[in-house]
Amino acid sequence: MKARSPKAPPIPAHPGLDVQADEVVWDGRFPVQRVRFTYQRFDGARSAELTWELWRRGRGVAVLPYDPAADAVVLIEQFRLPALAAGFPGIMTECPAGLLELGEDPEAAAWRELEEETGLRPERMEVISRTMLMQGGCDEVMFLYAARVTLPEAAATGTHGLVHEGEDIRVLVLPAEEAFALLDQHRIENATAGLCLWWLRHHRARLRQEWA
Repeated sequence: MKARSPKAPPIPAHPGLDVQADEVVWDGRFPVQRVRFTYQRFDGARSAELTWELWRRGRGVAVLPYDPAADAVVLIEQFRLPALAAGFPGIMTECPAGLLELGEDPEAAAWRELEEETGLRPERMEVISRTMLMQGGCDEVMFLYAARVTLPEAAATGTHGLVHEGEDIRVLVLPAEEAFALLDQHRIENATAGLCLWWLRHHRARLRQEWA
């Protein structure tokens, strides 16, 4: 019998949860589990039997690079097939981001992804939040960070990313106010970049003092 993927472990115990079946129905890069279960409702009654498909993407990081002296942020642009399928533009404006290896430290992964996708080396990091993106069907947990960077006089140009992973990433350097304007114009259309920019808008004055 094939060993169960470490990316799709059995559902952990939880008070009132009764798992009748838990199987991995797709064991690709991102496994899919089918789980049949009941749970105890808030009124104490037993729920109906439910069958859910659970997409196991694991943990990821996203990082917003900010230069307090230039008062500028670094975003990236790349083609996203799921965005196109959902009716959005195929080119997304995002934060540098990536998935963690099993057991990898999130902050170490944030440092790595920032350098791979922008060519910039962070000088320090600050935690923004730990959050789920699709708690109704996917286990992915995102660790969000802000990174202090010093932009070169000629900001990073060309494309970045790992060729063997098919990445083709374009760097976009924006004054902070322009990035916030994209938020207000509803032109930031993914959760990680939106959360990071909203956080920066709230903490920007503090960072310009502490990170000077």
